[in-house]
Amino acid sequence: MSQELSELLNKDAVKSLQQKKNLLAFSAGIDSTALFFLLKAENIDFDIAIVNYGKRAEAQEEVAYAQSLANQYAKKCFIKEITLKEANFEKEAREARYDFFELLIEKGHYQNLITAHQLNDRLEWFLMQFTKGAGTVELLGFEIIDKRENYQLIRPLINTPKKALQHYLDRDQIPYFIDQTNLDYQYKRNEIRHTYTNTLLEKYESGIIKSFAYLDRDRTALFKLSILEHIDDLYILEKDPSEIHNIRAIDKILKKLGYILSEGERKEILKQSECVISHQFTVAITAHKIYIAPYVQPIMEKKFKELCRTLSIPTKIRGYLWQQKINPQVL
Repeated sequence: MSQELSELLNKDAVKSLQQKKNLLAFSAGIDSTALFFLLKAENIDFDIAIVNYGKRAEAQEEVAYAQSLANQYAKKCFIKEITLKEANFEKEAREARYDFFELLIEKGHYQNLITAHQLNDRLEWFLMQFTKGAGTVELLGFEIIDKRENYQLIRPLINTPKKALQHYLDRDQIPYFIDQTNLDYQYKRNEIRHTYTNTLLEKYESGIIKSFAYLDRDRTALFKLSILEHIDDLYILEKDPSEIHNIRAIDKILKKLGYILSEGERKEILKQSECVISHQFTVAITAHKIYIAPYVQPIMEKKFKELCRTLSIPTKIRGYLWQQKINPQVL
């Protein structure tokens, strides 16, 4: 790969993908098509997965293109067809998409999920969160390497502007598709993109890239997880004097476990000593520790419950300990 092209990919991301089993989230658009060929040029092994929501006439052509690339370059191509209601479409589509990817990761033992998020996407996210009222972690939601529970989510193009990817494809005459829904202003992200993001990057691209680099370093320095214990999906963290640090740590762990907190849920967690999130996870905050675990309600022996009470194990955490046969005395 020429130096010019190699600079489009983040070097840390490339290093994390080498000699690993990788799955690329593919859409046949500019970003994922460019990433397909850039990864191939770096001799990185990967398969592809594409989701068809059936909303556009071109969707079948995009799936056919994905299949043809997979056949041409000896890759597996996984296809999921989904029909969703218009209400909350973007949120539902994202959840369905990642459910599909994570199922493939589990079944295929993939180590990394690669997405084609690029600099325009990153700035768009930043501005959207900024207009809602957000802190550092939310503003910088896009990380190059995001460690989840069973895999890593890797974004090799995170600091690459979209125009550079399109230039690469056009220069090498590589086909790609344009998703016309990206021009629909009923979605807030499109309004942000076309009104602000593209204009800002056109004028201040190099400064924006530098700013994100500084902010990434600041985030690393500011928010360090202090994990006291980690057994299966149980995490015990050291409680920080700062509520902001605590909720950031909780947010990070739940993200590892595959759950994204809403702003309302973050506020609710800080109000209660024990909180059940969406009937899926328990967060319990004591004087010195934070407990996070899946929420289960098994029938427990009286002797076990008494031991937990003696050891001051939070009530809603006990069910997971019982189910996983974790000895409370080791915590």
